[in-house]
Amino acid sequence: MSGYRPYQYIERRKSRQIHVGKVAVGGDAPISVQTMTNTLTSDAKATIEQIRLSEIAGVDIVRVSCPDEESTAALAEIVREVNVPIVADIHFHYKRAIEAAKAGAACLRINPGNIGSAERVREVVNAARDYGCSIRIGVNAGSLEKHLLEKYGEPNPDALVESALEHAKILQDHDFHEFKISVKASDVFMAVAAYQQLAEVCDHPLHIGITEAGSKRAGTVKSSIGLGNLLWAGVGDTMRVSLSAPPEEEVLVGWDILKSLGLRHRGVKIISCPSCARQGFNVVETVQTLEDRLQHIKTPLTLSIIGCVVNGPGEALMTDLGVTGGGAGRHMVYSAGKQDHRLNEGQDMIEHIVDLVEERVAKIEAEKAAQEEAQKAEAALAGV
Repeated sequence: MSGYRPYQYIERRKSRQIHVGKVAVGGDAPISVQTMTNTLTSDAKATIEQIRLSEIAGVDIVRVSCPDEESTAALAEIVREVNVPIVADIHFHYKRAIEAAKAGAACLRINPGNIGSAERVREVVNAARDYGCSIRIGVNAGSLEKHLLEKYGEPNPDALVESALEHAKILQDHDFHEFKISVKASDVFMAVAAYQQLAEVCDHPLHIGITEAGSKRAGTVKSSIGLGNLLWAGVGDTMRVSLSAPPEEEVLVGWDILKSLGLRHRGVKIISCPSCARQGFNVVETVQTLEDRLQHIKTPLTLSIIGCVVNGPGEALMTDLGVTGGGAGRHMVYSAGKQDHRLNEGQDMIEHIVDLVEERVAKIEAEKAAQEEAQKAEAALAGV
């Protein structure tokens, strides 16, 4: 579900729930945001540093590639030093999957059909079961099985779905059900169609993404179109935005997509105008500075920054705090949709807005803490 008005309602697909470490995926769990490191996993220090930056950005799950024994050897230290569950990305070599499970990976990203013999698949599944790992079946248009390419002539949604279900059956035949599926493609139309088809024929949780989406700007646009389409239709339980950019940028974009659809809320959501000749202050510069200054805020809060009175008062009605540019350098500050006070020329607008946001957040957190304490006290009394 999303929003609180009828036209904002999103009915999420009903899926089974699994766990990636402490993070629930599927069912009624929040849609989780993932990213993947691009350091050498064998360089534990660099990988840990990169994961910590993603944690600050709000990541829920991080994937690391494990192509060799040096990588799985470093995995235990990485898992120990970070605060989010780690997915080990495995291709072909079944021993790497077993090593990763033993090292503490919360999930193994594999394609069971590519692991090798039935005995090797059994060993990997047993390791996942023994060490509490879930599995992600990761189907990709760029690496479809030969028999499917021969059958369909080229990668297409039907081939992606058939591949996913073939791999899923292998796990189900081993009585292993703690898995999620992705059917990614760099082509937006193919990926969306594949996920829509898959969502209709199974109840497995789905990891959604547009693979190899491109640079920060182009990839953000492409991912927003594809993922936004799926999420709006209620499809998707966990997601990654794949960008040729630092991992934390993927996380920020992922959160922005979810916040735009009202599916998750974290930090300050800024509503701002593109600015024009009517602006009473430099909107673009102000918003850019505020985004940086307010990154530390995790409590959900909406803030409108509008350059003039054409749309400013209307936007302020729908945000927690708002600033609307006025004539003669006198700008109106709104609180809870109502005029609160004026901000005069000469005052430091940035510092004033940051102070207002931090004060509001402190109040929200204090009220939340008081409510939690009251609930604990009530529960304690009920238990007497």
